[in-house]
Amino acid sequence: MFENKKVLVTGGTGMIGRELVNLLHSRGANIFVVSLDSPEDLPEDISFLKADLREFSNCVEVCRGMHYVFNLVGVKGSPKMCREQPADFMVPMLQFNTNMMEAARRAGAEWYLYTSSVGVYQPAELFKEDDVWKTFPSKNDRFAGWAKRMGELQAEAYKIQYGWDNVSIVRPANVYGSYDIFDSENAMVIPSLIRKAHEMDTLEVWGDGSAVRDFIHARDVARGMIYAVENRITEPLNLGSGSGVSIKKIVDVIVEKCGFPVKVFWDKSKPTGDKKRIFDMTRAHNYGFKTAVSIEQGVEETIKWFLENKEATDRRYNAFTEQ
Repeated sequence: MFENKKVLVTGGTGMIGRELVNLLHSRGANIFVVSLDSPEDLPEDISFLKADLREFSNCVEVCRGMHYVFNLVGVKGSPKMCREQPADFMVPMLQFNTNMMEAARRAGAEWYLYTSSVGVYQPAELFKEDDVWKTFPSKNDRFAGWAKRMGELQAEAYKIQYGWDNVSIVRPANVYGSYDIFDSENAMVIPSLIRKAHEMDTLEVWGDGSAVRDFIHARDVARGMIYAVENRITEPLNLGSGSGVSIKKIVDVIVEKCGFPVKVFWDKSKPTGDKKRIFDMTRAHNYGFKTAVSIEQGVEETIKWFLENKEATDRRYNAFTEQ
């Protein structure tokens, strides 16, 4: 399907983007990666385009002649940053979403993939795709969540007005893997704990570890994206484990896979968070898609990559915090 086809991947130097690029490369695609970051470790035969996708003219240029467009570009940060810098999240994402989908439509792309987010959901024990528009995003994800929802609504508007029904929408759960942000303060759960375990005598974890979350490795997200496009899935698709894992289990796996003694302190005076947040994977399973990377395998790979690339992660974090 992708062999010798021109495939554009925005955000292709990111955590999910790199996995997607590798999978598309193995399928013989003619890949074009767009990012503001300088590429590292990408295959030599991949074309790299540096462009600010907040500008519509740049989006038109990069989409020209593309058969498939995978839009992964976004703004990533911690809940703290979401609270304190909401405009830095909401405005660029609205620009990325609107510009890229319009440019791909005008360019006559055969298929377009839009990357939505867990942030579109209201807090619940089980996230079901069709419940999104019955609720509102959580207060913590209000700005980013609405920005992602607008991208989904844009796809629906194009279907109604233009009959442009060639858009796949995926909603990844809590994603982790290589090339993540490993800062202990601003990173997500798994990379933050990995860095703390490596640098501190005692790994301090908030709560009692009973909270259950849905984690998915970046490679499985990339597989799900390709699966959605290959199977022409046009209804929103959750990408998660569907089973979830406790924070205590995550900590136990990290301690086991680190390869050196790590003491753990559970600070039960700090909040644990919602008891359970799991993705309903019924729709994806009915289409035939299932994840392949276990939490043990994924965490072990992520730790290994972090230890081998710690200096590079420090540089990436410094650049991230300056924005």
